[in-house]
Amino acid sequence: MPHAMPCSTVPPTSTRVRVGLCALAALALSAQGAFAAEGARTGASEVIFLVQLVALMLVGRLLGELMNRIGQPSVMGMLLGGIVLGPSVLGVVWPDLQHAIFPSAPEQKAMLDGVAQFGILLLLLLTGMETDLKLVRTVGKAALSISLTGVAVPFICGFALGQLMPEWLLPHPDQRLLTSLFLGTALSISSIKIVAAVVREMGFTRRKLGLIIVASAICEDSIGWVIIAITLGLAQAGAIDLMSTAKSVLGTAVFLVASFTFGRRIVYFLIRWTNDNFESDFPVITMILVIMGVMALTTHLIGVHTVLGAFVAGVLIGESPILSKHIDEQLRGLILAFFMPVFFGIAGLSADLTVLKDATLLLMTLGLIAIASFGKFAGAFIGGEFGGLTRREAFALACGMNARGSTEVIVATIGLSMGALTQNLFTMIVTMAVVTTMAMPPMLRWALGRVPLSKAEKARLEREEHEARGFVSNLERLLLAVDESPNGKFAARLAGLLAGTHGIAITVLPLSEGAKTSGKQEKKEPRDGIEDTVKAAAEDTTLAQSGDDEPAPVDVTIRKHHAPIGEAVAEEAKKGYDLLVVGVENTRVKNGGFHQDVSRIASAFEGPLAILAGSGDHLRQPQQSPLHILVPVTGNEVSRRAADVAIAIARACECPITALYVATGGAGNGRKHHGFRARRQEQAIMKDIVEMADRHDVTARTAVHSDVVPHEAILAEVKKHGHDLIVMGVSRRPGDKLFFGDTAAAVLENAPASIVFVAS
Repeated sequence: MPHAMPCSTVPPTSTRVRVGLCALAALALSAQGAFAAEGARTGASEVIFLVQLVALMLVGRLLGELMNRIGQPSVMGMLLGGIVLGPSVLGVVWPDLQHAIFPSAPEQKAMLDGVAQFGILLLLLLTGMETDLKLVRTVGKAALSISLTGVAVPFICGFALGQLMPEWLLPHPDQRLLTSLFLGTALSISSIKIVAAVVREMGFTRRKLGLIIVASAICEDSIGWVIIAITLGLAQAGAIDLMSTAKSVLGTAVFLVASFTFGRRIVYFLIRWTNDNFESDFPVITMILVIMGVMALTTHLIGVHTVLGAFVAGVLIGESPILSKHIDEQLRGLILAFFMPVFFGIAGLSADLTVLKDATLLLMTLGLIAIASFGKFAGAFIGGEFGGLTRREAFALACGMNARGSTEVIVATIGLSMGALTQNLFTMIVTMAVVTTMAMPPMLRWALGRVPLSKAEKARLEREEHEARGFVSNLERLLLAVDESPNGKFAARLAGLLAGTHGIAITVLPLSEGAKTSGKQEKKEPRDGIEDTVKAAAEDTTLAQSGDDEPAPVDVTIRKHHAPIGEAVAEEAKKGYDLLVVGVENTRVKNGGFHQDVSRIASAFEGPLAILAGSGDHLRQPQQSPLHILVPVTGNEVSRRAADVAIAIARACECPITALYVATGGAGNGRKHHGFRARRQEQAIMKDIVEMADRHDVTARTAVHSDVVPHEAILAEVKKHGHDLIVMGVSRRPGDKLFFGDTAAAVLENAPASIVFVAS
């Protein structure tokens, strides 16, 4: 029996390569030892199962890293990892080791198959979570046209190929129609993961053409999984008849309608309820997996495949505003680190490329690749022409849509496990998926490089890039701690305006007027006034933005509690909020400090704060008074964050803002040079704020006060131009009491206008 290569013989080309090969050598030796120890046993071996998982993860990750470094998607490395470990490579080079790691015992195969089947559902869940339906609506006409022709033309090609295929390649010659439908489906859809990855790598994610390519792939995936579910449902029935076809089609239609109507609200409620009521670790991830399982079982019960349920569950979960980035990364990490390399590795193990030594099979595989590429290219190009794209754009689109990759492998694996494909057909489809996927990235890069960027698109890209780095645009949940006082209602109004611009969910924590923070709250039901104020402001914002992409409706939740204010805020803060908005009756004291109620609320929340101190008309008419906003700016991060909040509020109520910069003069011999630098800094800061406002169609006026104390400059500007709302960026200072510095304290004590302190 051959021996493992000693680690010392590996050429010193790269530390990573040496480590990887040493690990593989150790794995090979351990597998032989495990096989020798377990060889006398009958049934499945847990030790060999563990060796299989380690081998698939290690080889898949190493080859995935290699693929990434040469500009290919890492999923191809994971698939090639299975091919290397399977009969195609290791089975030829070292057959004894290959049989030792992957014995043919049915019990042993069943253990891997269980992981693979659950892996399919998780991959479809992740694909659904990455499906952006808003993106599809943005370029809906072109995407729909492209996806329809992009599915129809290759489907016809694949169906015709199935009708002409020799009987010895069919699993059941008497069910040729079923195999033809399956083959047409397998050839008709693109891999959204790989298409999106290459478009993202090229920097085309937000370009119009990039949006159309990704949106078309999303539509194709969605259409494709519905067709696949129906086709596999027919395959499970064993024959095609009117009743089974009607059951599959009708069941799928009812499931989709139910899922995207009341099912969407149920999923959102379950995720939010789990996040807000469970204290154990990772409860939302458990709920997501339960939702996926229930929806997969539902599709199984109505006669279609479980993959449709997992995919639709992913779409609904991805739209939930409670799915924070942290939770998304945790779930994605589990799938990408374990299930993806194992699943695609198992798919590679099932492909025996040695059969391509047969000239007939090799020619048929090349013909399959040619037909699949022609069908997809022609369908996408025609759809692009109908969708109003230029020839260059349609050509680039056609290049991008030819990537099959993960989607075809999943479909082929399901077909093989159900007996709808022979081993030879499976190998041919996997080979086609590998070839088309690896050819797509260089073709798409070349084609996209020939598509020019228009002025309008450049302006939109700059605005969206700015929003991605902004504060307000990245808010997912607001916590609103307010009482029924006029100041509380004014805070609720501003929170509604802020949330309405981006469809941000708000949780209201009602506080009793005049309640002592050290005592218990009165046990009374929260009033509807605050909720109505928030919703009315958010709806006004939505109406004001009707010319743009309308945000999702703002979800408002009233959280009942009977604890002291500080404890209630601290307990609620554990559920994950991006901003706490505070509006209570007792906000300030005579010397410019904050009331102890505000200090205790703020100390219970570790994240960003927005503390409101209302004045004048805002207290007399908190829900209707006009806004004339002043935002002091210094160029630092906290003032920029305050400017972002001020612009969002101004955009919502269609009012102007004034950006105030206080310049201080230099001294001594370097005064002239210092003054020049100060003016340049001043110009850069004001230009940044004006550009921020312009991107959101907000009118911004600038003002500069020189050689004056900052708080006096702010008060003078308020008096001169009649500003009624100051939005001021501040930082918390150490100490027992809430303190934002001398300037903020002086403004709080003396300003005749309402104030919003935006604190980091």
